Amino acid sequence: MNVIKRLSASYVRKSKMQQRCQSNRRPIAPLGSRILTDPTKVFEHNMWDHMQWSQEEEERAREKATENSLVRVQPEDQDKYEREASKYWNEFYKTHKNNFFKDRNWLFLEFPEILPKGRKDQMNKEEKSSYPVKLNATNSCTNVGFPGMFEEGKDYCQNNLVDDLTSVQGHSYNKNQAEPVAENKHVKNCEQETVKQESFPGSRATYRILEVGCGAGNSAFPILKVICNTPGAFLYCCDFASGAVELVKSHLSYNSAWCSAFVHDVCDDSLPYPFPDEIQDVILLVFVLSAIHPDRMQGVVSRLAKLLKPGGMLLFRDYGRYDTSQLRFKKGRCLSENFYVRGDGTRVYFFTEDEVHNMFTLAGLVEVQNLVDRRLQVNRKKKVKMQRVWIQGKFQKPFQPPQNSRQ
Repeated sequence: MNVIKRLSASYVRKSKMQQRCQSNRRPIAPLGSRILTDPTKVFEHNMWDHMQWSQEEEERAREKATENSLVRVQPEDQDKYEREASKYWNEFYKTHKNNFFKDRNWLFLEFPEILPKGRKDQMNKEEKSSYPVKLNATNSCTNVGFPGMFEEGKDYCQNNLVDDLTSVQGHSYNKNQAEPVAENKHVKNCEQETVKQESFPGSRATYRILEVGCGAGNSAFPILKVICNTPGAFLYCCDFASGAVELVKSHLSYNSAWCSAFVHDVCDDSLPYPFPDEIQDVILLVFVLSAIHPDRMQGVVSRLAKLLKPGGMLLFRDYGRYDTSQLRFKKGRCLSENFYVRGDGTRVYFFTEDEVHNMFTLAGLVEVQNLVDRRLQVNRKKKVKMQRVWIQGKFQKPFQPPQNSRQ
């Protein structure tokens, strides 16, 4: 009888998960995702995946966002927040140092594209042998936790049962959607041309990653921990807050042999990067674009696209429209539609899928993935429920630039 109950519960979880996640734009979520099927058990875990909002919930969120944006920040103060943006972030890191955000150890699960293929395959083997994954009769994973997360926190479960599918944010997508970089002759030619150029940090690397908005290194150091054992790999990380870059450089794990941290304002097109265009295999843009004024976002994305080599990937994750943090803003904190200033002077924007799609495709990149990630975050001690909304995307630079048709 107990076996029948367990199998029935597993079937219910699977069917409800498919109903919630299947659409013409989004693949079915893999088995092992944590789905809330019994509301009475909501406080049994810290996070529930693939939450779907009712029309009433969506409307309440929209009304709340409209209400808290009725009173706007005065124009002179808006100019100050834009002009002194780096000052506010420097003050943030001076106050919190590297204690505010937790290391993003989940990066390789969400973005396996960060690593070169050989290292990725090696990590997959290590994960299979070391992660406490339990498979039941239905090949579903149970209760696998990956701690060390802040606003993007969750419990993860990786399912590697289907060779052609990669687990992404509780969803899956076909690896064949993204073209392999190393097999393209044009990319090899670009590599050879780069070698001829003047020497720069990481000039001898064969695989390069750029993290934009590195902060105190909460993404950089989990990446460095892996690539320091990967021959030819090199990490660049930048931030326009000099205090953040100093925190990275002073860290015990920082080594200029495989990392270069530098101060850079991505909004200033006149500032050169310490390396040539079209050499980056991967660019990581995680919870960064939302801190930039909406009028300047397209310019930032277009400039970053030029840094990617043909076939390179830009990996994006940021706040989604009507996230709990947006609805919690009080009146008088709104700068413009869906753009707010926090009490410490730092700013944040809340995206939609369409906005993200338009920005990155206008920059000449091809959409590989673009989805809304809705989760229910729970404070079990205080019995508080928070609806979290994030946008995650993967965009690839085509091997051949699109040709404009002429009449």
